[in-house]
Amino acid sequence: MQILIDADATPVVIKDILFRAVERNSIKLTLVANQPMKHPKSQFISSIIVAAGPDEADDHIAEIVQPGDLVITADIPLADRVVTKGGYALNPRGEFYTVENIKERLAMRDLMDELRNSGLTAGNQAPFSSRDRQAFANQLDRFITKHFKNI
Repeated sequence: MQILIDADATPVVIKDILFRAVERNSIKLTLVANQPMKHPKSQFISSIIVAAGPDEADDHIAEIVQPGDLVITADIPLADRVVTKGGYALNPRGEFYTVENIKERLAMRDLMDELRNSGLTAGNQAPFSSRDRQAFANQLDRFITKHFKNI
């Protein structure tokens, strides 16, 4: 089991939380991005650079994710692919995408996309907050305790 990060769009503060968590718990973490990402030197942290393109990182993550892996992403279509393959998907605001909620989230995303494209809504997301950071850290800690401590 490992943690994969859709690293291009993940806030630095979330990456920092992940770096500390994987070191503390000896968990493999891989950043996937279309450009080099700074990260601490560690036997547990690596990165994969994919070709530039809108879904290259997503496609690579979806290809290599294994059942039980945790993927950090705010990308709902990627989360759907991860959940379908038996992985877990956690967004940087601390919300898990699950079999129970992913299709609804995908439908809502598509609806909002249509509304934005037709000019009916601006679709601005609330700024990333300290509450979001704390929610993420709490969910990550619970996940690690439940899924990685017994390995």
